[in-house]
Amino acid sequence: MEDVYMLADEMILTKIGERLKAMRLKQNITQQRLAEDSGVSLSSVKKIENGEIRSFESLLRVLRTLGKLEVLQPLVEEEQLSPSEYYEMVNKVSKTQRKRAVGSKHKAEKEEPTW
Repeated sequence: MEDVYMLADEMILTKIGERLKAMRLKQNITQQRLAEDSGVSLSSVKKIENGEIRSFESLLRVLRTLGKLEVLQPLVEEEQLSPSEYYEMVNKVSKTQRKRAVGSKHKAEKEEPTW
């Protein structure tokens, strides 16, 4: 398995396009039918399969039509925090809140400058 972080963006897009094409062919779906069923243009389907993915919305529609939206599942699930992680996060936020200055600052503003 290749390390995706080692691949150039263009290579990642090409591999995604190739994989989507293979999924489509495995399901015996034409590009035209995929375009119609997903509500994107035929040229968009062709571009996606060639790794020219310019519209995330079109990609979502194609994935949905192919029944492969689960590949995005980790991106849409909310991360569940344990009680200790939640407590730690709340404490960290409360410790970093700004405090209002009191005392001599207001007094210094009222005094006339000495030149």
